[in-house]
Amino acid sequence: MPYKFIFPDVGEGIHEGTIVKWLVKEGDKVKADQPLGEIETDKAVVEMPCPKTGAIGKIHVKEGGIIHVGEAMVTILLEGEKIDNIEINKEKISSQKEEIFSEKYTGSVVGFLEEAKEVQPIIQHQASKQAVSEIKATPAVRNLAKKLNADLAMIKGTGLGGVITASDVQTFASAKPPSEPKESSGEIKVIKKYDLYGYLERHPLQGIRKITANKMTESIYTAPQVTNMNEADVTELAELREEEKAKHEEEGINLTFMPYIVKAVQIALEKNPNLNASVEGEEIVIKKYYNIGIAIDTEEGLIVPVIKRVNQKDLKSIAQEIQKLADEARSRKINLMDLKGGSFTVTNLGAIGAEFFTPILNYPETGILGVGRIMEKPAARKGKIEIRKMMPLSLTYDHRAVDGAQAARFMNDLIGLLENPEEIK
Repeated sequence: MPYKFIFPDVGEGIHEGTIVKWLVKEGDKVKADQPLGEIETDKAVVEMPCPKTGAIGKIHVKEGGIIHVGEAMVTILLEGEKIDNIEINKEKISSQKEEIFSEKYTGSVVGFLEEAKEVQPIIQHQASKQAVSEIKATPAVRNLAKKLNADLAMIKGTGLGGVITASDVQTFASAKPPSEPKESSGEIKVIKKYDLYGYLERHPLQGIRKITANKMTESIYTAPQVTNMNEADVTELAELREEEKAKHEEEGINLTFMPYIVKAVQIALEKNPNLNASVEGEEIVIKKYYNIGIAIDTEEGLIVPVIKRVNQKDLKSIAQEIQKLADEARSRKINLMDLKGGSFTVTNLGAIGAEFFTPILNYPETGILGVGRIMEKPAARKGKIEIRKMMPLSLTYDHRAVDGAQAARFMNDLIGLLENPEEIK
């Protein structure tokens, strides 16, 4: 029988993808591991490798189309099979059989994408309802479900211990049950091109922006968030950076303020562990590693690569990694694993001109630091008024895990490091 290659469940919380580009067409012969197309999933564009050797019998999703886990991407014809006028000729490939049909599927550039034997979708439209006592959801998620008219008893939770998350509710509310045919109401759907005040332009919420929208909604509905705002005098840091900048440029490294900030954040987190944590059920889980996410602005939206094990890296290594990850994020060729495993996030709007702002947590992390534009301001220093370079800092934290005093101590430690850059090592 022809082999239907379904969009696999890779176990990373990915439920759908967008077909960016097909690298094959119907009728093309393919080998195991050959890239079939580029698919956008969870903020990255990855190549999907072919699992079998044969020929493309049918492409089920057009470029730009959305595909969900468990749905067929392509049908692959194996030896001697035929669909319409496409056939794998046994005589033509018999001499190649030993060479190509024995090849193993070794996975893609982001790791082996193993197909789940049984796809377990989040949306259980045909499943019997859970008992009310079995439903695990926070009050915030229950309120969201009520607003979206979503029946919690019909939703399978993906959180720890089967807890239903805000993302589960949103996915359920927005998805059309696959087994239920769309019924026509007989009415003509009117999409307005203008309203009372002028013309309108509509853009679908998809890809990165849809993922970001879902994550931000889950964050704000799940974690009670507070933002503390302070300023750091980075006059000495700016001077140090200027001294080191030329030396790094000779090695092809663009030394910005970010490596210093990332390293200072890591040191401050060691002293204030509740900001390097997550809340899981009734527990605060302290991370004993320091993986700092860096929010990168791209044409398609916000992408957050993660610098792993910052405590084991010096400023030069951090600067090189930030530059590499930023380039890969903007070209959409970043490895999925470089987007995973963050324990704290830094977002910088200073380059665009923002000063103070209220960043939203990169849930389930308990802290995110917003960095604003450095400005020259008059400041009192040793009894005199001087013009100093001041950096606005905005810290948002999960008030379930972090008290205001803990957040203030973290900011004091961070500011102390930024104002004494010789201690950032």
